[in-house]
Order: sequence, then C-alpha cells, then structure tokens
Amino acid sequence: MEQRPDQQRRPHADHRPGHRPGPQADRQLGGPLDAGAVRAAAGRIAGRVRTAAVVPAADGLWYALEHLQHTGSFKARGAVNFLAAHHDAGALPAAGVTIASGGNAGLACAWAARTHGVPATVFVPTTAPRVKVERLRAYGAQVRLVGQRYAEALAACQEFAATSGALSSHAYDHPLVAAGAGTLLEEIRTGLPGVDTVVVAVGGGGLFAGVATAAREHGIRVVAAEPENCRALHAALAADRPVDVTVDSVAADSLGATRVSADALAAARHRDVTSVLVPDTAVTEARRALWQEHRIVVEAGAATALAAVRGAGAPLGKRVAVVLCGANTDPSDL
Repeated sequence: MEQRPDQQRRPHADHRPGHRPGPQADRQLGGPLDAGAVRAAAGRIAGRVRTAAVVPAADGLWYALEHLQHTGSFKARGAVNFLAAHHDAGALPAAGVTIASGGNAGLACAWAARTHGVPATVFVPTTAPRVKVERLRAYGAQVRLVGQRYAEALAACQEFAATSGALSSHAYDHPLVAAGAGTLLEEIRTGLPGVDTVVVAVGGGGLFAGVATAAREHGIRVVAAEPENCRALHAALAADRPVDVTVDSVAADSLGATRVSADALAAARHRDVTSVLVPDTAVTEARRALWQEHRIVVEAGAATALAAVRGAGAPLGKRVAVVLCGANTDPSDL
C-alpha cells in the first residue's frame, strides 16, 4: 500500500426557467465549507436521515454502517442538506434539480427531490451498475445515460441545466453537499467515544472533505483511501492542485471522479490527514471479507476504506472507525 501523509461569493442566483446561474452563484448558498457549515447541515437534516450505527469489528476497529443510509449510501446527507437549504431560501425552482452521478449521488438527489415534490433529472455514465439505474427510475428520476465517464455525464448535465432552468447540484463539489456528508463525523463520535482515527474512501472528495473538516475540530485523524487507479486526491496532493486523472478500477462506478474538489484538497493538506492508495485486489478481498466474516454487503467503493486498514503495516490508531459508505451493488459476485 502506497502512503503519503499531508498535512468571493455572489448574491443569490435567479432560478427562473431558462436562466442558468454560474458556478460561483451556485456555491453562494451555504457559504464556505467549515465546521459551522457542518453544524448547520446537521440541523437541516435532523430527523430526515438515519443515524449511522457504529459496531465493533475487531480489536481497536469499528465499522460505521453508513451503507444502511436512505438510498444505500452517505450521499443522502448531502442531497438533503443541498435541497433543504435551497428550499428554505426560496431558491428551489419548479423545474426541479439535475445532477450528474455515477449512481449514488443521483439516487440521493432523486429521493430528496421527491420529498420536495420537484422533478429530478439524473445524468449517468453508461458504465453505471444496472441496480443503480433501476433504482433511480424507481425514485421517479428522469435518467439520461451519457458517455463512459463521470466527466461526460457532467458536461451533458451542465448543458441541460443551462437550457431548462433546473437547479444544478453536484455529486461532491459543493459546500452544502460536503457539509451534509460531514455530519456523519459527529454520529461516529457519539457511537464510538474516544475515536482517534476515521478511514474514508475518496472519489471526488465530498465525504472526505466534510468528515475531515468536522474531524479537525476534535483532533481526529482521517485516512483518505483511494484505489491505485482512481487517485484524484493523491494526484492533487502531488501536483499541489486538482488535476485530471485516468480512472480504471473495480471501484470506478462510485469512486471514479477524474478530478478531486478544491475543498477536498484543502482538507487533505492538514497535518492530521493521510492519503493512501490500495490495489484493486485488496479492494476485492476486503469486500469479500466483509461478506464472509460479517455478512455485510457493500460496493467496492466502500470496501476501499477497509482495504486501507487491512493493508496497513501497523494499526492506524487505537480506536479506528471505518466508514462503510455504500451498498448499491450486485452481491452475486461475492
């Protein structure tokens, strides 16, 4: 396992049909990603998402069972926070919301949109697992399959938002989305008093950025785990800026972002964060071990976090929580 330790806003946008606010206007609502944003998100999503159970797995190791969240992944937190904030501000248009997603963020967005009675149009790469596409349609989303990579689906989503008047959400690169994901950290602290290390898988960096931002207030170390060939965060740290990477991994359907968010890179520069890479073989073995030893079914993206623990040469901490972040997968290959 390769390892590397590391240590503006504009007024609310007009959401009339046909008007497309620019990226900075979209990020205006909610402000910067900081501990206050995570606390505000916790207030918005209270009672709307499931509290993550934290259960013992081995000596010094616990699992945060976020794969049991609504829609099958942590993404429900960010989607609820994003739409609730816009709804409360009167900025949720009748045209609804649109998002590009490898599956999990789209599921969460469609589910959250349904609770607000607005349509959701989800752009998904053709490589997305069939189980995720079927569930998107079950939530009432309009699903559009575009390209083989997330970046292609994102470009089509942006074009749609520019002409439809729909509110453009993002799978990970928005402070409201990341802050929503960061609410998981306080639940881990409640379920595991004295936790000193949290291990999370990283794709585009929304979950990591939110959790790391919240963890910093409490001196909790965060390990950011990526597959060797889905290394957007690791590459950004090496380049000292977000850069595009080639994606080719068993976990690409959920961790296959070609570029990490600026918020994730900023969080990863903190001294209490470690970025690690794991091979696909270790991801597959960790996923299978979760099933064989605990009868837990997760997707490869979630197993990436456990793979980092299993591949470490020494314990990562005395009280380590591994976030099992998603379960939208076909279990037939276990």
